[in-house]
Amino acid sequence: MKKITRRTPQWESQISESECKLGIAQSLVGGGKVSRRDFIHLGIAAGLTVAAADTLFVAKARAEPMQGGFAKLGMAHGATTDSIDPAGYPDTFTQTAFSGSLSNSLTEVDAKGNVQPDLAESFESSDGAKTWAFKLRKGATFHNGKTVTADDVVTSLQYHMGKDTKSAAKSLLESVARIKADGPETVVFTLKSGNADFPYIMSDYHLVIMPAKDGNSDWASGVRTGAFVLENFQPGVSAKLKRNPNYFKNGKPYLDEVEFIFITDLAARMAALSTGEVDHLFRPTDRSDVVLGAYSHR
Repeated sequence: MKKITRRTPQWESQISESECKLGIAQSLVGGGKVSRRDFIHLGIAAGLTVAAADTLFVAKARAEPMQGGFAKLGMAHGATTDSIDPAGYPDTFTQTAFSGSLSNSLTEVDAKGNVQPDLAESFESSDGAKTWAFKLRKGATFHNGKTVTADDVVTSLQYHMGKDTKSAAKSLLESVARIKADGPETVVFTLKSGNADFPYIMSDYHLVIMPAKDGNSDWASGVRTGAFVLENFQPGVSAKLKRNPNYFKNGKPYLDEVEFIFITDLAARMAALSTGEVDHLFRPTDRSDVVLGAYSHR
């Protein structure tokens, strides 16, 4: 009887090898020995989608956050008319680079949709939510080392108020009758009527806190309080920021540098991710809520 020998197709052996490499990579992720990009490439070779490979990487790496390195982010928005002036932040480029990374507001909204203190340490209302007192966080400083005071908050918010302001946030503050400093660490808002949601308004990305200068808010210097310090900004091209070593949130940020790159064309953004020009991608599809990443800890 003739013995039949079965030959393993080449594609089967390749998949088996890819799966083996992926398994080894998973055990090395926690120690930072495999980059996100390399892991995703292994996942794709093993038959996973980019999203599935990225999810698997995050699950393995989340327990071992690492500090250092840099990330380049491909942004779907941006224009040569962009400015660091918070009164006119128009889209995700300025919001992410200059509000989320460079600055802080009095409050922030967490992942569950709840408002939390940010530059404020605490806040409380009285008089039927017509009066709100925000106590500033001790130890919070601007990038130039100046301590954040109530006067800085007052001038920062008044910048968006008044008949001559061109701020996109003007309507958010129309309910405010008066803002005053009650000592160096407390800011008191008097509203025209009670508003239990007023702390949510204070988290708006336009309402970042800037240093006071000669009785006005100094937005032009780019000095803020955020996790990153502005290093270079070319409108319509990119914004590069470096780690704030004196950030008031202990242990953050994780990265040493971030760069936001203006790439409005969808095909160009996808190409930038695949070639390694960027590590993260905003809007890899026509949907506005999708982000892809292949972050490499460098």
